[in-house]
Amino acid sequence: MNETISRKLRLPQINKGPFYTFPHQKAILSNGTPAEEIHTIAFIGNHLPRKCGIATFTTDLCDAFKTEFKNVKRIVLAMNDTEEGYAYPSRVHLAINQFNRASYAQAAQYINASGVDVVSLQHEYGIYGGEGGEYILSLLEKLTIPVITTLHTVLQHPDAVQRKVIREIERYSRRLVVMSKRGAEFLHTVYEIPKEKICIILHGVPDMPFSAPSIFKGPLGLKENRVLLTSGFLSPNKGIENVINAMPAIVEQYPNTVYLVVGTTHPHVKRQHGEAYRDSLIALARTRNVRDSVQFHNKFVSAGKLSDFINAADIFITPYNGSEQIVSGVLSYAMGAGKAIISTPYIYAKELLKGERGVLVPFREPDGISHEVLNLFNDEIKWDTLRRAAYRYGRKMIWQRTVQQYMETFTQARAEQMRDKKMKFDHESHDEGGEA
Repeated sequence: MNETISRKLRLPQINKGPFYTFPHQKAILSNGTPAEEIHTIAFIGNHLPRKCGIATFTTDLCDAFKTEFKNVKRIVLAMNDTEEGYAYPSRVHLAINQFNRASYAQAAQYINASGVDVVSLQHEYGIYGGEGGEYILSLLEKLTIPVITTLHTVLQHPDAVQRKVIREIERYSRRLVVMSKRGAEFLHTVYEIPKEKICIILHGVPDMPFSAPSIFKGPLGLKENRVLLTSGFLSPNKGIENVINAMPAIVEQYPNTVYLVVGTTHPHVKRQHGEAYRDSLIALARTRNVRDSVQFHNKFVSAGKLSDFINAADIFITPYNGSEQIVSGVLSYAMGAGKAIISTPYIYAKELLKGERGVLVPFREPDGISHEVLNLFNDEIKWDTLRRAAYRYGRKMIWQRTVQQYMETFTQARAEQMRDKKMKFDHESHDEGGEA
C-alpha cells in the first residue's frame, strides 16, 4: 500500500510537466540521508461539528491520515466563528477565535512548542479574520515549522488585498496545494507564484464500489423512482431553481422522477437571510406544479449518509450559477461514486467532466437541464458509459491515494527545510571560522 513512498529521491525533484505535482518517492536529504519521518502533523482550519465544506474536508483528511498512517499523531487547531465555539473531538487541541488577531499568535506559540513536524493549513478567505483573511499571516509569520497550504479558493480576478494575502501565504509556505490544473495556472499567472511551489493533489473521496442505484433506493423510500440529486449547503448561487424549472418537462415524460435537494442552508446565509432561499424554492416548486416531485432534506448529513444519497441517484446535478468555483467536494464525491453527472460549466466542473466524464449545460438554462436529463433517461448505454468513465477517473481521488500524496509532499517539504537549515548553519560556521 505504501510502496510508492519507499523509493529514494534526491531533492529538489521537479516533475516534467508545467507544474510541480507530487513526488512518488520518499524524500531524502541532498547528502543521501533519508529524511526524518513525520511523527506529528498540525492541521489548521475548520473542523466538524462546525458545518461547512472546509470543516468536512479537514475532518475527512485527518480521518484518512489516521487510517493510512496509524503511527502519525494528528492535532487540529480549529477556527471558531462564534464565541460559544463547538463541541470538538479530542483531536482538536486548540480553538482559534477567527476575529481575535492575538489568538493567531498564541496558536503559533502552541504549535512551535508541541513537537509538530509539519503544518497543514486549509485556506479559504472567509474563515480567517481581517481584510481578505489577513489575520492568518500573524500565525504563519511566527512558525518555525514547514507549512503546506491547501487553497480551497483561487480567484481568477482577486482584488489587491486578496492577491496580497495569497502572495504572503506563499512566502510562509513550502508548498501551495490546489485541486485542479486551472487553480495551478491561476496561481502562476495571476499571483506570480513560482511553478516549483505549486502542488496539485486531487480532492479526496471515499472508496466506494461501482454499484447500481437501485440497490440504495429502497432504504430511502425511492425504490420506484428515477432520482436526480443535488447536495451541499444551500445558497442563492447554487442554481437549484434551474432544476426545479426543468422538472415539468422531465416529469411529463417520466412521472416517477424525484429531485432530491440534500443539505442545510449555509450557516452564514442563514444568519443573514434565514431560510428565504429554501422557501423561495419550495414556492417555485408549487408554482410549477412539481412540489410532489421535489424533496428537500434539510439536514447536515454525515459522510456515510451522503454516500447513501449519492449512490441512490441516477443523475447527480450541480446547477451552480457562478463560473469561478475552483473546487467542489460534492462533485468530487459524485465522481468517486461513478455517477452520471450534469453540471453547469464552472471551472472545476469543466476540468473534472472533460473527456466525456459528464455533461455540461449552459448557466441558468432549465431547458438545457431537462434536455440532457431526458437524453440520459432515454439512452441507457450513454448513461452507463458516463458512469463508468466517471468512476474510472474517481479512482485517482480516493482518500488512500490523496493522503499518500499529502504525506509525500509533507515529507519532502520537511526535508527541504532541514537541508536549508543545515546549509545556513554551515554557512554561518564558515563565516565564523573565517573571522577567527
